Amino acid sequence: MQTETNKPALASGTVTLGNDLAVNRMGYGAMRITGDGIWGPPRDHDEAIRVLKRCLDLGINFIDTADSYGPYVSEELIAEALHPYADGLVIGTKGGLLRTGPNQWPVDGSRKHLEEALNGSLKRLKVEQIDLYQLHRFDDKVPSEEYLGFLQEAQQQGKIKHIGLSEVSVEQIREAQQYFEVVSVQNMYSFSQQKWNSVLAYCEENNIAFIPWYPLGGGSLGDEESMRRVAERHGTTTYQIALAWLLAASPVMLLIPGTSSVKHLEENTAAAEIALTEEDFQDMPLPQ
Repeated sequence: MQTETNKPALASGTVTLGNDLAVNRMGYGAMRITGDGIWGPPRDHDEAIRVLKRCLDLGINFIDTADSYGPYVSEELIAEALHPYADGLVIGTKGGLLRTGPNQWPVDGSRKHLEEALNGSLKRLKVEQIDLYQLHRFDDKVPSEEYLGFLQEAQQQGKIKHIGLSEVSVEQIREAQQYFEVVSVQNMYSFSQQKWNSVLAYCEENNIAFIPWYPLGGGSLGDEESMRRVAERHGTTTYQIALAWLLAASPVMLLIPGTSSVKHLEENTAAAEIALTEEDFQDMPLPQ
Protein backbone atom coordinates (compact mmCIF):
# COMPACT_ATOMS: atom_id res chain seq x y z
CA MET A 1 0.00 0.00 0.00
CA GLN A 2 1.39 3.38 -0.96
CA THR A 3 1.50 6.48 1.19
CA GLU A 4 -1.27 9.06 0.87
CA THR A 5 0.98 11.20 -1.29
CA ASN A 6 1.89 8.24 -3.53
CA LYS A 7 5.54 8.84 -2.66
CA PRO A 8 6.58 5.51 -1.13
CA ALA A 9 10.18 6.64 -0.52
CA LEU A 10 8.83 8.86 2.26
CA ALA A 11 8.06 5.72 4.28
CA SER A 12 11.77 4.92 4.50
CA GLY A 13 12.46 7.71 6.99
CA THR A 14 15.37 10.11 6.68
CA VAL A 15 19.09 10.24 7.34
CA THR A 16 21.11 13.45 7.47
CA LEU A 17 24.35 13.95 5.56
CA GLY A 18 26.49 16.20 7.71
CA ASN A 19 24.25 18.45 9.72
CA ASP A 20 22.16 19.93 6.95
CA LEU A 21 21.20 17.55 4.11
CA ALA A 22 18.30 15.35 5.20
CA VAL A 23 17.39 12.75 2.56
CA ASN A 24 14.90 9.91 2.41
CA ARG A 25 16.61 6.58 3.11
CA MET A 26 15.31 5.06 -0.12
CA GLY A 27 17.46 6.62 -2.80
CA TYR A 28 18.48 5.66 -6.32
CA GLY A 29 21.80 4.48 -7.76
CA ALA A 30 22.34 5.71 -11.31
CA MET A 31 24.96 3.20 -12.45
CA ARG A 32 22.55 1.02 -14.42
CA ILE A 33 21.34 3.75 -16.76
CA THR A 34 24.50 3.23 -18.81
CA GLY A 35 25.38 0.53 -21.34
CA ASP A 36 26.50 -3.06 -20.81
CA GLY A 37 29.53 -3.30 -18.57
CA ILE A 38 28.66 0.20 -17.30
CA TRP A 39 30.15 1.38 -20.56
CA GLY A 40 28.68 3.78 -23.10
CA PRO A 41 25.10 5.01 -23.46
CA PRO A 42 22.02 3.04 -22.36
CA ARG A 43 20.16 0.82 -24.78
CA ASP A 44 17.02 2.89 -24.18
CA HIS A 45 17.85 6.55 -23.65
CA ASP A 46 14.25 7.63 -23.23
CA GLU A 47 13.59 5.01 -20.55
CA ALA A 48 16.68 6.17 -18.65
CA ILE A 49 15.29 9.71 -18.65
CA ARG A 50 11.91 8.41 -17.49
CA VAL A 51 13.57 6.51 -14.64
CA LEU A 52 15.32 9.62 -13.40
CA LYS A 53 12.18 11.75 -13.57
CA ARG A 54 10.12 9.04 -11.90
CA CYS A 55 12.50 9.08 -8.92
CA LEU A 56 11.15 12.48 -7.91
CA ASP A 57 7.54 11.31 -8.32
CA LEU A 58 8.22 8.46 -5.89
CA GLY A 59 9.71 10.72 -3.22
CA ILE A 60 13.36 9.85 -3.90
CA ASN A 61 15.56 12.85 -3.16
CA PHE A 62 19.01 11.25 -3.15
CA ILE A 63 20.67 10.06 -6.36
CA ASP A 64 24.09 8.41 -6.39
CA THR A 65 26.32 8.46 -9.45
CA ALA A 66 30.00 8.66 -10.47
CA ASP A 67 32.09 10.08 -13.27
CA SER A 68 33.18 6.50 -14.05
CA TYR A 69 29.64 5.33 -14.86
CA GLY A 70 29.74 5.33 -18.65
CA PRO A 71 32.20 6.97 -18.16
CA TYR A 72 30.42 10.34 -17.84
CA VAL A 73 27.13 9.03 -19.25
CA SER A 74 25.27 8.73 -15.95
CA GLU A 75 26.09 12.27 -14.86
CA GLU A 76 25.14 13.66 -18.27
CA LEU A 77 21.77 11.88 -18.22
CA ILE A 78 21.03 13.16 -14.70
CA ALA A 79 21.61 16.73 -15.83
CA GLU A 80 19.58 16.19 -19.00
CA ALA A 81 16.62 14.78 -17.09
CA LEU A 82 16.61 16.82 -13.90
CA HIS A 83 18.48 20.12 -14.30
CA PRO A 84 17.56 22.65 -12.99
CA TYR A 85 17.33 20.49 -9.89
CA ALA A 86 14.34 20.44 -7.60
CA ASP A 87 14.73 21.93 -4.14
CA GLY A 88 15.90 19.27 -1.71
CA LEU A 89 17.30 16.91 -4.36
CA VAL A 90 20.78 15.75 -3.32
CA ILE A 91 23.11 14.32 -5.94
CA GLY A 92 26.19 12.44 -4.80
CA THR A 93 28.96 11.54 -7.20
CA LYS A 94 32.34 9.84 -6.90
CA GLY A 95 35.86 10.01 -8.25
CA GLY A 96 38.99 7.89 -8.15
CA LEU A 97 38.49 5.19 -10.79
CA LEU A 98 39.65 5.07 -14.40
CA ARG A 99 37.72 3.32 -17.18
CA THR A 100 39.76 1.35 -19.67
CA GLY A 101 36.86 -0.71 -21.04
CA PRO A 102 33.60 -2.44 -20.09
CA ASN A 103 33.69 -3.78 -16.51
CA GLN A 104 37.24 -2.45 -16.04
CA TRP A 105 37.85 -0.19 -13.03
CA PRO A 106 41.52 0.66 -12.34
CA VAL A 107 42.03 2.81 -9.24
CA ASP A 108 43.68 6.23 -9.57
CA GLY A 109 43.80 8.37 -6.45
CA SER A 110 46.36 10.83 -7.78
CA ARG A 111 45.73 14.53 -7.27
CA LYS A 112 45.85 15.09 -11.04
CA HIS A 113 43.15 12.52 -11.74
CA LEU A 114 40.88 13.57 -8.86
CA GLU A 115 41.10 17.22 -9.87
CA GLU A 116 40.13 16.35 -13.45
CA ALA A 117 37.35 14.07 -12.24
CA LEU A 118 35.88 16.63 -9.84
CA ASN A 119 35.99 19.48 -12.34
CA GLY A 120 34.42 17.22 -14.96
CA SER A 121 31.60 16.22 -12.60
CA LEU A 122 30.87 19.85 -11.75
CA LYS A 123 30.60 20.65 -15.45
CA ARG A 124 28.50 17.63 -16.42
CA LEU A 125 26.09 17.99 -13.50
CA LYS A 126 25.89 21.75 -14.16
CA VAL A 127 26.53 22.75 -10.56
CA GLU A 128 29.04 24.96 -8.79
CA GLN A 129 29.26 22.64 -5.78
CA ILE A 130 28.86 18.87 -5.43
CA ASP A 131 26.47 18.02 -2.58
CA LEU A 132 28.30 14.78 -1.72
CA TYR A 133 31.61 13.76 -3.27
CA GLN A 134 32.83 10.27 -2.43
CA LEU A 135 36.28 8.78 -2.89
CA HIS A 136 35.86 5.53 -4.80
CA ARG A 137 38.82 3.75 -3.19
CA PHE A 138 41.94 4.31 -1.13
CA ASP A 139 44.77 3.90 -3.66
CA ASP A 140 47.73 1.91 -2.32
CA LYS A 141 49.88 3.26 -5.18
CA VAL A 142 49.49 6.86 -3.96
CA PRO A 143 50.24 8.32 -0.51
CA SER A 144 46.90 8.73 1.24
CA GLU A 145 47.72 12.32 2.21
CA GLU A 146 47.70 13.17 -1.50
CA TYR A 147 44.06 12.28 -2.17
CA LEU A 148 42.72 13.03 1.31
CA GLY A 149 44.49 16.37 1.25
CA PHE A 150 43.07 17.15 -2.19
CA LEU A 151 39.52 16.47 -1.01
CA GLN A 152 40.09 18.66 2.04
CA GLU A 153 41.29 21.52 -0.18
CA ALA A 154 38.44 21.11 -2.67
CA GLN A 155 35.94 21.31 0.20
CA GLN A 156 37.64 24.44 1.54
CA GLN A 157 37.44 25.95 -1.95
CA GLY A 158 33.67 25.34 -2.01
CA LYS A 159 33.68 22.78 -4.83
CA ILE A 160 32.44 20.05 -2.48
CA LYS A 161 29.85 20.44 0.28
CA HIS A 162 30.25 17.05 1.99
CA ILE A 163 32.73 14.19 1.58
CA GLY A 164 32.22 10.44 1.76
CA LEU A 165 34.27 7.28 1.23
CA SER A 166 33.71 3.97 -0.50
CA GLU A 167 34.86 0.42 0.31
CA VAL A 168 36.81 1.39 3.42
CA SER A 169 37.68 -0.07 6.81
CA VAL A 170 37.15 1.62 10.16
CA GLU A 171 40.86 2.45 10.24
CA GLN A 172 40.64 4.20 6.86
CA ILE A 173 37.60 6.18 7.98
CA ARG A 174 39.50 7.35 11.05
CA GLU A 175 42.45 8.36 8.88
CA ALA A 176 40.21 10.39 6.59
CA GLN A 177 38.55 12.05 9.59
CA GLN A 178 41.87 13.72 10.33
CA TYR A 179 41.35 15.72 7.13
CA PHE A 180 37.58 16.28 6.91
CA GLU A 181 34.23 15.18 8.30
CA VAL A 182 33.20 11.88 6.74
CA VAL A 183 29.42 12.00 6.24
CA SER A 184 28.91 8.77 4.28
CA VAL A 185 30.47 5.38 3.70
CA GLN A 186 29.55 3.32 0.65
CA ASN A 187 30.56 -0.34 1.09
CA MET A 188 29.30 -3.57 -0.45
CA TYR A 189 26.60 -4.87 1.88
CA SER A 190 23.47 -6.98 1.81
CA PHE A 191 21.66 -9.55 3.94
CA SER A 192 23.80 -12.22 2.29
CA GLN A 193 27.08 -10.30 2.55
CA GLN A 194 27.67 -8.65 5.93
CA LYS A 195 31.46 -8.40 5.84
CA TRP A 196 31.32 -4.76 6.91
CA ASN A 197 29.23 -5.05 10.08
CA SER A 198 32.03 -3.39 12.07
CA VAL A 199 31.98 -0.44 9.67
CA LEU A 200 28.19 -0.22 9.90
CA ALA A 201 28.45 -0.13 13.70
CA TYR A 202 31.08 2.63 13.51
CA CYS A 203 28.83 4.63 11.19
CA GLU A 204 25.95 4.31 13.66
CA GLU A 205 28.16 5.49 16.53
CA ASN A 206 29.35 8.51 14.53
CA ASN A 207 26.16 9.49 12.66
CA ILE A 208 27.65 8.57 9.28
CA ALA A 209 25.27 7.46 6.53
CA PHE A 210 25.97 3.89 5.38
CA ILE A 211 25.23 3.38 1.68
CA PRO A 212 25.21 -0.32 0.70
CA TRP A 213 26.21 -1.04 -2.85
CA TYR A 214 25.19 -4.33 -4.46
CA PRO A 215 22.27 -4.44 -1.97
CA LEU A 216 20.58 -7.27 -3.88
CA GLY A 217 23.76 -9.34 -4.11
CA GLY A 218 23.50 -13.10 -4.34
CA GLY A 219 23.86 -15.30 -1.28
CA SER A 220 23.74 -18.90 -0.15
CA LEU A 221 20.73 -21.10 -0.81
CA GLY A 222 19.79 -20.87 2.86
CA ASP A 223 19.64 -17.09 2.65
CA GLU A 224 17.51 -17.20 -0.46
CA GLU A 225 15.11 -19.66 1.16
CA SER A 226 14.72 -17.46 4.24
CA MET A 227 13.97 -14.43 2.08
CA ARG A 228 11.49 -16.49 0.09
CA ARG A 229 9.59 -17.43 3.23
CA VAL A 230 9.37 -13.81 4.33
CA ALA A 231 8.37 -12.68 0.84
CA GLU A 232 5.55 -15.22 0.76
CA ARG A 233 4.19 -13.92 4.06
CA HIS A 234 4.11 -10.37 2.71
CA GLY A 235 3.09 -11.15 -0.86
CA THR A 236 6.16 -9.39 -2.24
CA THR A 237 9.32 -10.30 -4.13
CA THR A 238 12.49 -11.50 -2.43
CA TYR A 239 14.24 -8.41 -3.80
CA GLN A 240 11.79 -6.15 -2.01
CA ILE A 241 12.33 -8.10 1.21
CA ALA A 242 16.10 -7.75 0.85
CA LEU A 243 15.68 -3.97 0.61
CA ALA A 244 13.20 -3.82 3.49
CA TRP A 245 15.67 -5.79 5.62
CA LEU A 246 18.42 -3.28 4.89
CA LEU A 247 16.20 -0.39 5.95
CA ALA A 248 15.43 -2.24 9.18
CA ALA A 249 19.08 -3.16 9.77
CA SER A 250 20.21 0.33 10.79
CA PRO A 251 18.84 3.88 11.11
CA VAL A 252 21.86 5.20 9.16
CA MET A 253 21.24 2.90 6.17
CA LEU A 254 20.73 4.86 2.93
CA LEU A 255 19.69 2.60 0.05
CA ILE A 256 20.52 3.21 -3.60
CA PRO A 257 19.14 0.24 -5.57
CA GLY A 258 19.81 0.78 -9.25
CA THR A 259 17.82 -0.10 -12.33
CA SER A 260 17.25 1.05 -15.89
CA SER A 261 13.52 0.24 -15.75
CA VAL A 262 10.69 2.38 -14.39
CA LYS A 263 8.80 -0.77 -13.41
CA HIS A 264 11.71 -2.07 -11.34
CA LEU A 265 12.27 1.38 -9.85
CA GLU A 266 8.68 1.40 -8.62
CA GLU A 267 9.02 -2.12 -7.21
CA ASN A 268 12.25 -1.27 -5.41
CA THR A 269 10.85 1.92 -3.92
CA ALA A 270 7.71 0.15 -2.70
CA ALA A 271 9.96 -1.89 -0.39
CA ALA A 272 10.13 1.17 1.86
CA GLU A 273 6.53 0.48 2.92
CA ILE A 274 7.10 -3.13 3.98
CA ALA A 275 6.96 -3.49 7.77
CA LEU A 276 8.92 -6.58 8.74
CA THR A 277 7.79 -8.50 11.84
CA GLU A 278 9.52 -10.34 14.66
CA GLU A 279 8.72 -13.57 12.84
CA ASP A 280 10.47 -12.20 9.78
CA PHE A 281 13.54 -11.29 11.81
CA GLN A 282 13.72 -14.85 13.11
CA ASP A 283 14.13 -15.94 9.50
CA MET A 284 16.36 -12.98 8.62
CA PRO A 285 18.18 -11.83 11.78
CA LEU A 286 19.32 -8.24 11.99
CA PRO A 287 23.10 -7.59 12.17
CA GLN A 288 24.65 -7.88 15.59
